[in-house]
Amino acid sequence: MFSALGEASMIEIQGDMLEGGGQVLRLSVAISAIVKTQIRIVNVRAKRSPPGLRAQHLNAVRAIGLLTRAKTEGLNIGSNQLSFEPGSTGGGSFRVDVGTAGSTNLVLQAMMPVMAFCDTEVSLEIAGGTNNPKAPTIEFLQSAVLPRIAKMGYRGSVDLVKRGFYPRGQGLVRASSRPADRLNPVVLTEFGSVVKVWGLSYSCRLPRHIVERMGKSAQRLLMQEGYDADIQLESLQINEHRCAVDPGCGLILFASLSSGGLLSGDALGRLGLPAEKVGEGAVSNLLQGLKRAAPVDKHLGDQLIVYMALAVGKSEIMVSELTLHSLTCIELCKMLLGVNFEVEGKLGELARITCTGAGIVNRAVHIK
Repeated sequence: MFSALGEASMIEIQGDMLEGGGQVLRLSVAISAIVKTQIRIVNVRAKRSPPGLRAQHLNAVRAIGLLTRAKTEGLNIGSNQLSFEPGSTGGGSFRVDVGTAGSTNLVLQAMMPVMAFCDTEVSLEIAGGTNNPKAPTIEFLQSAVLPRIAKMGYRGSVDLVKRGFYPRGQGLVRASSRPADRLNPVVLTEFGSVVKVWGLSYSCRLPRHIVERMGKSAQRLLMQEGYDADIQLESLQINEHRCAVDPGCGLILFASLSSGGLLSGDALGRLGLPAEKVGEGAVSNLLQGLKRAAPVDKHLGDQLIVYMALAVGKSEIMVSELTLHSLTCIELCKMLLGVNFEVEGKLGELARITCTGAGIVNRAVHIK
């Protein structure tokens, strides 16, 4: 039963809306913490198998709860309902252990907007997976998300201490932030031209030829398209402190644009998949965005929605592909922040997304 938290002002959110996965949970709790709105989420992750709270989702909510001194109900593995009543948005030092190879970056995705509007500095350690097949990689967070939201006024950093792969995870990420006064709008609608293509081919506990083959495969395919890519190699072995406890590998690519935009493409290795195929997969993902000539790829578009909704003023982005994740974020921001979004484009296609933000001001900073 969910009787302890106040009923009158509580907003109920259907966890099976649209994308119907963990995104609904993470974003709802993050916004709730920022604007101090009580929420109840029902049918948590109803479109996933298994449904209900998993370790990485539970730990994201728990971390935000600690950060905001929240009252929660239903915070246990498998729960299909959750109530969250935030308190004051303080700060401090916290450690979160996902306990599995679940994504540290999805926990950070939920935490970072809240961290921006805390009263004081926040230091955070998260243990778990750092490079997962169905989540943003740590490199994407560092090189794509952070630089863009920093231009909006976010003041924080994310450092990789140790890689974590499936099945045990045990990677470690450190993040810190200082309070932002407010977030400025973002405008990224022009493609411009490609200034630089670069990336990282990485592995742990595998022969060095793996990263070399992934990198060479990607460089060869990009050269055929007219791009000279600078791909760094990272082959970590057991005696190096950043090396994961389990073997793993992957490749991530970025294309910097003259307009200030950034596109990415990545792929993870798996048992039985040739290294060359990993390189081909990353290139294919990058080229998909480049050929659509939008300055924001689908993954960065997903991440920017909440910051656009929180910002002061009008934001406008052109994304290479409108995703169900983005549409889910948009609907939640409308519901919890009362903002209006305009979307020109269809699901799976090039789209323009416009939002006049809620203009959230961090009073703890603003009154100083």
